[in-house]
Amino acid sequence: MAVTLLVCSTCRAGETVEDGAPVAGERLARALLQAEPPEAVTIRRVECLSACSQGCSVALSAPGRWSYVYGRLTEGDVDDILAGAAAYARAPDGVVPWRERPAIFRKQSLARIPPIGETP
Repeated sequence: MAVTLLVCSTCRAGETVEDGAPVAGERLARALLQAEPPEAVTIRRVECLSACSQGCSVALSAPGRWSYVYGRLTEGDVDDILAGAAAYARAPDGVVPWRERPAIFRKQSLARIPPIGETP
């Protein structure tokens, strides 16, 4: 099943940016798009994930799975983000056991969203 890794490319992460220089979110998006994505993972830049106070953010989602939003990320986290995306892609329901998540995904989760149509 196809997994999408959404990357907020407009985040300033609290930085003052010179005219024409890429913002922190764009730098993260570029770094992720230049990396080899895990199998079954598509990386897509988006303009805003509305997690502005939490620094650079990404979201993982797939049909029928729980979705996650992670924040306080930098381009130095690319390897861990991709490792987390690969683990998510392998989890049938999107729920990766806590100990199998990269540390940044254990500590920097902003939201967990149930699958669309899921009933309590």
